[in-house]
Amino acid sequence: MAKNYITPEGAAKLTAELKHLLEVERPKTVDEVATAAAHGDRSENAEYKYGKLRLRDIDRRLRFLQKRLDAVEVVDPKTQSGNVVFFGATVEVEDEDGKRRRYQIVGEDESDPTAGRVSYISPIGRALLKRKVGEFVVVRRPAGDIEVEITAIHYGDR
Repeated sequence: MAKNYITPEGAAKLTAELKHLLEVERPKTVDEVATAAAHGDRSENAEYKYGKLRLRDIDRRLRFLQKRLDAVEVVDPKTQSGNVVFFGATVEVEDEDGKRRRYQIVGEDESDPTAGRVSYISPIGRALLKRKVGEFVVVRRPAGDIEVEITAIHYGDR
């Protein structure tokens, strides 16, 4: 099974979601289904049907999270340093139009491009990995290719 690289914050978020589903959402939904089942005819009981669907969704998400967490490899950016972009690095780039952006290379389960957190398997993440300050990188995107220059690399700070 392929490793699922993730930052400590990302791993904590997935673990918290798993715990919440197991300890809060699933027991609450099981109680709701039991209450709805006690009302009689299940074939026309919308609350029962909805509860069973919700329970299946919760169980599906639980299996997904457990599989993801079984394969995680936590990489702490605070323990890294250097002048090459690796997982966890915060990279500052300047595009062809002079716009500056800042990206942190993170795991696919914690990616949030609007917050500057991009997955290491995304087009920008793949393009930046193993590059150095001063290098020009072509990022192949669905909206068209763009060239960016790496202006700074930081580890452990966001």
